[in-house]
Amino acid sequence: MKVFHLAPLILILIYSCNNKPVNNSEKMPDTTKATDAIGKTAKTILFFGNSLTAGYGLDDPSEALPAVIQEKIDSAGFSYKVVNAGLSGETTAGGKARIDWLLKQKIDVFVLELGANDGLRGIPVAETSANLQAITDKVRTKYPDARQLLLGMEVPPNMGNQYVTQFRAIFRTIADKNHMAFVPFMLNHVAGNPKLNQQDGIHPTKEGTRIVAANVWEVLEVMIKENHE
Repeated sequence: MKVFHLAPLILILIYSCNNKPVNNSEKMPDTTKATDAIGKTAKTILFFGNSLTAGYGLDDPSEALPAVIQEKIDSAGFSYKVVNAGLSGETTAGGKARIDWLLKQKIDVFVLELGANDGLRGIPVAETSANLQAITDKVRTKYPDARQLLLGMEVPPNMGNQYVTQFRAIFRTIADKNHMAFVPFMLNHVAGNPKLNQQDGIHPTKEGTRIVAANVWEVLEVMIKENHE
């Protein structure tokens, strides 16, 4: 699998993932069961993350990452329902506290996209790592047969070389330890490009989101196909 590296100048531009207070009254995702065209119950893919998953700043929920992935799934003829469980401003600690509620419905594939806001706040990497591991453990305990995919992130170089290096390593370590599928950097080819980001220079535009979705789909499609074999 390819590992993508980002130039330091680009990294300066990518972060905040909507670093605003979390609105806990925000509507939670619809986790009702879906059926395909012939009435068969669809399997569920849960995208669990922050504003990058939620679709912050986009004109319509249909433009958010999980919705674009749903388009790809439908076009490929797979029977999966994608649930958007993104919450703007979410940290790994917040995700750890929130995940149990979402696991009330069975899931078949779990996509974990958290950590960027931890990095922005300079949260110790050991704490971020522990929270990501705890989330992964909760999913595995509740649904041991569910496949898991981790979306990697990076922090800007002004956080200091040691922190940058340690933060980047968290995601690879967690993925390897838990035998998770892995996208090293979900914003590859998007971060730092003004044409692909909103005015804040942080969150992808509709076009940028479709490129992010292509990065994720490259790995997720393989997972889905393996489940059908």
